[in-house]
Amino acid sequence: MNDNQPDDSDLAMRRRRILYRAWHRGMREMDLIMGRFADAHVAELDEGEIAEFERLIELIDKDLFSWISGSEPVPAAYDTPLFRRMRDFHADGAPARS
Repeated sequence: MNDNQPDDSDLAMRRRRILYRAWHRGMREMDLIMGRFADAHVAELDEGEIAEFERLIELIDKDLFSWISGSEPVPAAYDTPLFRRMRDFHADGAPARS
């Protein structure tokens, strides 16, 4: 195995961590936005998208919420396809967690 490539168990662990952290952010609105998106899409994210989601999780809730809600422009460094998917998922009325 190539040491630079994560194995399946590493990706599975990262996905589980994303699911937990997406629902435990501190700001309930961001829990709902990131948690719902993670529930719906984390299983299909590739390694690069997982890394991008992990990067988004580290952001301050207030900043991320203002970008998703459109009240502030998204900085170019964070205006990625994954961010846009999450924003659009939220804007399209993601189903509530059951």
